[in-house]
Amino acid sequence: MLDLTADVRTLTAQLVDIESVSGGERALADAIEQELSGLAHLDVRRDGDAIVARTDLGRDQRVVIAGHIDTVPIVDNVPSHRDGGRLYGCGTSDMKSGVAVQLKLAATVTAPVHDVTYVFYDCEEIDAERNGLRRLARNHLEWLGGDFAVLMEPTGGVIEGGCQGTMRVEVTARGERAHSARSWMGRNAIHDAGRILDVLREYSPRRPEVEGLSFREGLNAVFVSGGVAGNVIPDECTVSVNYRFAPDLTPEEAEAYLRKQFDGFEVRVTDVAPPARPGLDHPAAAAFVRTVGAGAVRAKLGWTDVARMSELGVPAVNYGPGDPTLAHTRDEYVELDLVVEAERKMVHWLSVNAAH
Repeated sequence: MLDLTADVRTLTAQLVDIESVSGGERALADAIEQELSGLAHLDVRRDGDAIVARTDLGRDQRVVIAGHIDTVPIVDNVPSHRDGGRLYGCGTSDMKSGVAVQLKLAATVTAPVHDVTYVFYDCEEIDAERNGLRRLARNHLEWLGGDFAVLMEPTGGVIEGGCQGTMRVEVTARGERAHSARSWMGRNAIHDAGRILDVLREYSPRRPEVEGLSFREGLNAVFVSGGVAGNVIPDECTVSVNYRFAPDLTPEEAEAYLRKQFDGFEVRVTDVAPPARPGLDHPAAAAFVRTVGAGAVRAKLGWTDVARMSELGVPAVNYGPGDPTLAHTRDEYVELDLVVEAERKMVHWLSVNAAH
């Protein structure tokens, strides 16, 4: 199903053509395990549908190169198809092109200057509790140790430092039920929820600079639920709100900010993932920037598992060939030249000592 001797463009298409919507990664995980297990220079391990392959050459440093193998639900965009220099299909940008680069590195760079741990994990696109990298950290923390990590997330071939935190809360307006023919005897919670929407409409995003990188926050309603029946004044309306916050805030500070914004309403946190500061002053990160990025770095506007690696004490950056603005779209595609370029740069990084 996968051919690691194929060029990275063909391998990207092969990966896309194996459906792997979150929770359904088994076929792709099996294929990756089968191919990597045939490589004598790698020690291959598995936990659920996450595959970890490691070199053990006694190098002074160990780097982690990680990517998730799941995608968002398919919308008539599998199998892949090529149009000129673009490959279209679910996961082309987010992030099977990055996974293709990982696999090519694992197969072809048999004597890297750093020991390498390649991590291919499941369930990144859904709630944090099911995240495969989180499970690996819980079950096999020692598998993820390293001096530096690269998440092959879509960045358009530009290194992106840090990441935003994400928090989802349910903001609830309470009312009092009544018959809709006698509405004055109750209080309409859906009407009261208008004040919640007013907060969101009037919101002005913070744009803090963190360690030299410019972040932009976001606060948005993502679901609204309320109503009892067509002839009942509703006594409850809940607005689900997603807050994307910059890495100069802790999750506790982000929660306090939301509770202040929605003062007078019930606020319940339903999901949170912490941000990560850029950490580009770390020697290994600086060396990666010099070798791969030629000094060009920007902020990651979104959450990625660089945050999880940072929590484990491993400084990390985002770098991959996909376009983040195309992620999760029906017409998702990747520029194949960027995939080739990412492979070339990563091979160079693993082949030269850029520490000095």
